[in-house]
Amino acid sequence: MSDIDQLTTELLAAVGAATTLDALEAIRVAALGKAGSVTALLKTLGGMSPDQRQIEGPRIQGLREAVTTAIATRKAALDRAELDARLASETLDMTLPAAAAPQGSVHPVSQVKDE
Repeated sequence: MSDIDQLTTELLAAVGAATTLDALEAIRVAALGKAGSVTALLKTLGGMSPDQRQIEGPRIQGLREAVTTAIATRKAALDRAELDARLASETLDMTLPAAAAPQGSVHPVSQVKDE
């Protein structure tokens, strides 16, 4: 198994195992950030021969796209789960009577007439 294939499996497994948005962001930075593993692979393309670059370039770009897609999908799932949990804890019973509207006061002119 090549380094790119192994890195793909590791990163996709890490994304799938992320349980919080903070953990997912840490994985994104570790993979795609300035000093990330995928970014390091992209930097090695400059030192490769043109023939080797044509072979390795699309594989590395495919890795980057796969990780980006997996992160976006997982982020959407975590956002949805967080929203569902929040909605479940903030339930509102629509069958309860509404709060009574406050009673108004007598208009000052009407009050003077009555006196």
